[in-house]
Amino acid sequence: MVRCIRVPKREGEQVRSALFSEGLLELGARIRADGDCLLIPVNCDSYQGYEVVDAEMQVQEQRPTDYRDVADVPEDLREHLPSSFDVVGDVAMIKLPDELKPYASRIGEALLKVNRSIRIVFEDHGVKGDFRIRDLERIAGTGTSETVHKEFGVRLYTDPARVYFNPRLSSERSRIAGLVADGETVIDMFGGVAPFGTVMCRLANPKVVYSIDLNPEAEHFARMNADRNHVDNLHPMTGDSSVLVYDLPTADRIIMNLPQIADRFLPVALDRLNAGGTVHMYKIIEREDFLPFLDGLVADAAARGHTISVEHSELKTYSPTMSVYSLDIHKG
Repeated sequence: MVRCIRVPKREGEQVRSALFSEGLLELGARIRADGDCLLIPVNCDSYQGYEVVDAEMQVQEQRPTDYRDVADVPEDLREHLPSSFDVVGDVAMIKLPDELKPYASRIGEALLKVNRSIRIVFEDHGVKGDFRIRDLERIAGTGTSETVHKEFGVRLYTDPARVYFNPRLSSERSRIAGLVADGETVIDMFGGVAPFGTVMCRLANPKVVYSIDLNPEAEHFARMNADRNHVDNLHPMTGDSSVLVYDLPTADRIIMNLPQIADRFLPVALDRLNAGGTVHMYKIIEREDFLPFLDGLVADAAARGHTISVEHSELKTYSPTMSVYSLDIHKG
């Protein structure tokens, strides 16, 4: 028998939420209907004057939600378990410190146990090469690293072991799509599998989006994304964007998602940007150096004959002293 309170159905969600926030909801049993009321299991003797009854209740399975709670690693290493990891579609990728590498498979199994949507887990050894591809080692699960990532109603086909893809920029992709005016010409200079372009073409109405990447595999997936999402104004291209942009129409908007060195290509982008247009650039930099960096961008642009203004936001922490910044660079 489980102690419950009898609550009118119209008040059920409000009471359940209040019980949960106060730590008084009995999570080991399921709420059930009783005529026009709900029987809500509680771990207290009474609550706000509601009728208290003892009832047979169905046991509710409690699944752990944090892999760190179930990972089979020595207790003295538990504090080193990463608090975050990347998920692309049904593929999880986690970076492990050296002391946890002997327990990689156990950590992978723990991730699978608490995340039903994950099919396979890789240890992420970092990004390598000019193509920005992750060095991945399977530690749990089955299948390949090819997957489908969903965001804002868009299906993005990708393979993090073969092409660059950053799942943490989904909000940025949506934000920029919301800025695109009808009929714009857009160039993504480091487009990967064209997530920016695909989301933009689905959520906005640009005239054309050119998505360029050095990696031929990226063009393969970008074309798949255009096809599967029924997009006909996205044009993937393979090659050096600093060269190819000169064969394209000038743009109203240019995306530069190469945060380590994107600023090196800003002069090219400004040359190919229409007056009144915007460059969306991402930059990893020491926080204490960021404001001088902005001053340098404005001065360098002026020396090349361009007047720019910059709006910026800090997207995330990259290291104890560095952050990833989003810069909207407007050309006068």
